[in-house]
Amino acid sequence: MSDFEVYLSGELITGLQTTIVLFIACAITGNLLALPVALGRISTRGWIRYPVMAFMLAFRGTPLLVQLYIFYFGVGQILATVPAIRYSLFWPLFRSANGYAYVVLSLNTAAYCAEIWRGAILGLPTGQNEAGRSLGLSKHTITRLILLPQAFRLALPAIGGQNILLLKGTALTAAITVFETMAAANLVRAQTFRTYEPLLAAALVYFVLAFIITSGFKYVETRMASRY
Repeated sequence: MSDFEVYLSGELITGLQTTIVLFIACAITGNLLALPVALGRISTRGWIRYPVMAFMLAFRGTPLLVQLYIFYFGVGQILATVPAIRYSLFWPLFRSANGYAYVVLSLNTAAYCAEIWRGAILGLPTGQNEAGRSLGLSKHTITRLILLPQAFRLALPAIGGQNILLLKGTALTAAITVFETMAAANLVRAQTFRTYEPLLAAALVYFVLAFIITSGFKYVETRMASRY
């Protein structure tokens, strides 16, 4: 291997580690938040539904890059002046670019996946509720045992697609100084003046990761299809 190849691979491996950790953390958090957000969105209680609608509109209606800038350069500056935050256990999260990237990507994923969940739940036949009530089941039991398993099967392909978008969204965090795969490629470009090799290498990294994620979701879809 040439010196350039050694340097490029070393930087990309460092950036790849951040990309993987950031993706896994945000995917877990965002997908876990999505279901309660979706249930809040379809709630009949206005004091729950309207704030959730505002949250979803804010994150689905603005570009991800703008959200990263607002949180990192705006919210971050404000929180740094609040003693209750600065001297709390949460400060390590809010004093680094990685922390803001985690928060923004998680909330963004939650907003989009919540809309997917909402569509899947509302797309179920209305007779499901009636059948559950005729058996004497409570609304909570009907939702947990009847509606959600079916909705999950319907929502899974779209959730998989959204998680691919999350992976690609991690590349934007380079704009707020997170050293992930794209930032590593940009660093190599700037220091070696070789444009195409770093970008093609970064593209290959994202392609391989996307293929792995797609295969994982496809496997889960196949298993669920065999069960239902």
